[in-house]
Amino acid sequence: MTGPYGPVRYRVCQKYGRTKGMKTYTLKTADIKHDWWIVDAAGQPLGRLASRIAQVLRGKHKPTFTPYVNGGDAVIVINAEKVKLTGRKIEQKRYFRHTGYMGHERFTPVQNVLNKHPERVIEKAVWGMLPKTTLSRQHVKQMLKVYAGPTHPHAAQQPAPLVLVTAAAK
Repeated sequence: MTGPYGPVRYRVCQKYGRTKGMKTYTLKTADIKHDWWIVDAAGQPLGRLASRIAQVLRGKHKPTFTPYVNGGDAVIVINAEKVKLTGRKIEQKRYFRHTGYMGHERFTPVQNVLNKHPERVIEKAVWGMLPKTTLSRQHVKQMLKVYAGPTHPHAAQQPAPLVLVTAAAK
């Protein structure tokens, strides 16, 4: 029996051993179709932008979402240097890293990172909103493309503009 999204798996009742009417869809790797989306980060709040990108990378916006399969879409982010940080984050937010030696903690202000490598700010924010698994590392490394300026080399993929939730839409 097949459903609208492929073969239907029925759950078996533990007590009586017969099938229930509840259907669970499982996405197969052969059924995966990756779309390409483009996002303009100019003037967008960093957290809201990163949460929407993380949702699209995982594929949670699709009815065929399966947590252990890479069914998400690729996202291109342009104008990363113009992303907006609300409040006093531009002065107070710092990124932490450790060298591996005792006492060698390094804190980098977000202002320095925005000036030198603005794409890393968005990559780190999106990485923080994904589960820490090998599948999520694959999402960030292969499916997220961030560029500081307005141009990108992915015109052949024909990316569609991704609609972000704005304050007026609420």
